[in-house]
Parts: sequence; C-alpha cells; structure tokens
Amino acid sequence: MKSAYELAMERLSKSDPESSRSVTPETRARLAEVDRVFKGRIAEREIFLKEQLERALSGTDADEVEKIRKQVASERARLEEEREAEKNRIRGANP
Repeated sequence: MKSAYELAMERLSKSDPESSRSVTPETRARLAEVDRVFKGRIAEREIFLKEQLERALSGTDADEVEKIRKQVASERARLEEEREAEKNRIRGANP
C-alpha cells in the first residue's frame, strides 16, 4: 500500500514530467553558486541600507525611515526574483 506522499509524487510526475528529471552534480554546483552570489548581494544591500536607516532613525524624519524600510524590502524581493530567474535558466539548460 502506498503512502499519501508516494501517491502525490506519482500524480505530480504525471502532470509535470520535467519535475522528475534528475539534477546533475554540475547543475547542483551551479545552483549553489547562484545562491551564494545572490546571498552576498542581498547582504551587501542590506548592510548599506541599514546604515542609512540608522542615520534616518537618529534624525526626526519618519517619512525617510519608512522610505528606507520599503527600499530594503523591495531590494530583497528584486534580488530574490533575479536569483530564481537565474536558477530557472540553469535548470532549463539542464539536459
């Protein structure tokens, strides 16, 4: 008797045959490299923007504080989107 997990995986593989394709060690390494690079980019932007945020917090400009907080969230989302796009590009090139 199959578990619910096994049944779900069978249904998934029938609906999306590409998902059952194995990932080569080379592709895994490239995906890990993309994660590493983008993790560094995200950290770099957050450090820069948090310095600006600290300066704004020491002042009295609440609008500037909110603007910087939104920018931090926006930059993080943008970089995460770029990372996923790059990973999807690598996965698509996988034979």
